[in-house]
Amino acid sequence: MILPAIPKAQHQAAQGGSIGPLAEGLRQVRDGQPLLPATAVRLLRCDDEILPELLAAARNLKEQYHPGIITYSRKVFIPLTNLCRDYCGYCTYRRDPGEAGAHTMTPEEVLSVAQSGEKLGCTEALFSLGDRPEALFPEMRVTLNRLGYRSTLHYLEAMCELVLRETRLLPHANPGLLSANWIERLRVSNPSLGLMLESTSTDLAAAHPAGRTLDKVPSSRLKTIEDAGKLGVPFTTGILIGIGETMEDRVDALLAIKRLHQQYGHIQEVIIQNFRSKPRIPMAAWPEPDTGDMLRTLAVARLILRDMNIQAPPNLTEKGYERLLDGGINDWGGVSPLTPDYINPEAPWPHLVELQLRSEAAGQKLMQRLPVYPEFVRGVVARGGLLSERLTAVSDNVGYARAA
Repeated sequence: MILPAIPKAQHQAAQGGSIGPLAEGLRQVRDGQPLLPATAVRLLRCDDEILPELLAAARNLKEQYHPGIITYSRKVFIPLTNLCRDYCGYCTYRRDPGEAGAHTMTPEEVLSVAQSGEKLGCTEALFSLGDRPEALFPEMRVTLNRLGYRSTLHYLEAMCELVLRETRLLPHANPGLLSANWIERLRVSNPSLGLMLESTSTDLAAAHPAGRTLDKVPSSRLKTIEDAGKLGVPFTTGILIGIGETMEDRVDALLAIKRLHQQYGHIQEVIIQNFRSKPRIPMAAWPEPDTGDMLRTLAVARLILRDMNIQAPPNLTEKGYERLLDGGINDWGGVSPLTPDYINPEAPWPHLVELQLRSEAAGQKLMQRLPVYPEFVRGVVARGGLLSERLTAVSDNVGYARAA
């Protein structure tokens, strides 16, 4: 028996092609309507036939809100300590005391890196550190006592103040979970703070082993982000893809971030970071998201978040990172001419001249921003104090980094 041919439009709708619910969802976004969660999930799973249409919608939306510009922050990476009480399955940064590579920087080391970066035109000192190592390791408590501080956060606070006082660099700290009190304290020396949400899923056994990742509870991380919003602190957050989450989880995390920004207006950027496998981590054999997965996630993030700043790190895409521009990003994140990416040491930063050339070839002007985005600069300056003075000195009249 010969079956009747399926009309092309009906076939494409059934396969998630450009005709049907997905095309209707993209049309609604172009008309200014919100992307429905179910449609967002389907777009994350869309086939290659509809992918160009998805990317075009994301790129057009990016150009609507951030026309012709891609930003980056010239930074130094300051790994204040890599001791950490959490044991995430994807992390190559953390160490136990006595383990090869374990280190807590001295104030002299911190200042040396910052001053070297200042000579190379850097304007950001990115502080990264493990979560509350002194809660687990007596060795860290001894180190802190020797340095003269009660906790890792007290030490971080002092080092941020040191860099702000002695250099032109602006600190941007990513210290993990923070109470409202600590957000208030750190905002004195940090124009912005950061904490990756990573995911809203509580079922990531490989990435967040039960009982060994106390600081990765999504509700706790969302509370820190919300507390920053209540205090009006510009905040960087984002999601980590490829760690065992579902597509529904990705959409849920992006919507959680959007809801907080709609309520408080403080989320200055959303990072979409792809998991990278490394030899020494428990997830060494875990598959990495490919570029197609990354592009779909970036594009869906743009359709959900619309005018918000979206970043993708260029060094985590091995070949042709400029393709990430097709996903609708408007920021490359921090790029250092001096220090490596200590979180992903196998992935070197692109040369800044190369980054500029590739961005311009894609029709985007590369602009150097500060660790706080231009639209938030005025609010930070209004708080007064040394941070206000430093920020005024290094920002232009729009809020970008002042030309040297």
